[in-house]
Amino acid sequence: MAEIKAEGEGYVQLTADKVILHGNLLIPEQASGLIAFAHGSGSSRHSPRNQYVAKALRDAGLATLLFDLLTLDEEAEDLISGKQRFDIDLLARRLVGATDWLQSKEQTRGLRLGYFGASTGAAAALVAAVERADLVGAVVSRGGRPDLAAPVLDRVKAPTLLIVGGNDFPVIDMNRQALAKLRAEKELVIVPGATHLFEEPGTLEQVARLASDWFVKHLAATSDFGKD
Repeated sequence: MAEIKAEGEGYVQLTADKVILHGNLLIPEQASGLIAFAHGSGSSRHSPRNQYVAKALRDAGLATLLFDLLTLDEEAEDLISGKQRFDIDLLARRLVGATDWLQSKEQTRGLRLGYFGASTGAAAALVAAVERADLVGAVVSRGGRPDLAAPVLDRVKAPTLLIVGGNDFPVIDMNRQALAKLRAEKELVIVPGATHLFEEPGTLEQVARLASDWFVKHLAATSDFGKD
C-alpha cells in the first residue's frame, strides 16, 4: 500500500469509476465557475505547477478541484511502469466520475464546469468534455497531448485553449495537429522561451493568465451560481 500524502486545505474524498480518490476542493465567495484539473505524466494534485495555476484561477473568482486521478496503489505502479498515465480511457473515466460527484453536491452543482488538463491529462479532459458536453463549458490544455484524444476531437463542443511552450518542439506539432481536428471554438497559444514544464521565469504566470482569461470569458456568463 502506498503512503497516504498530506490532505491539505479543502480535502475531499470522491468516488469516481468505482474507486475512492483524494482531492482538494476550494470555492471562493461568489464563484463564477469551477475548474477540475486533470494531471498526467506521473503528476498528482500536489503538482506545484497546477497548484500555482489553481491559485490564480481562485483569485479570478473560480473554484478549483485538484484531485488524484489514480488510486495510491495505481500511482505506485505507474511510477514503475508508466502505463496508467497513458491510459486515456481510464483517466477520462475518473474525470467524468469526478464531474458527476461535483454535480451531486449542493455547493458545486450550480457552477459551470471547466477542465484544465496537463500532459496526458489534457487528452483525458477532452474525452471527458465529450462525455459531459452538457456540463463542460471550456477546456484549457497546458503542455498537453490533445493528439491522444484524436478519435473524439471533432466532437468536442467546449471552447478549447491549447497552451504550449515555444521550445517544446514535438508537443507544438502534436497540438497543431489536434487544433486542426477541433471543430469547436479553439485557439493555440505558444509561450516564447518556455519548455514543457514552463519552468522558465514568467512563463507559468503567462499560462495562469491565459487560462484565467479563457475560463472567465467562457464560464462566467453561463454559470447558474447564486440563482434561485
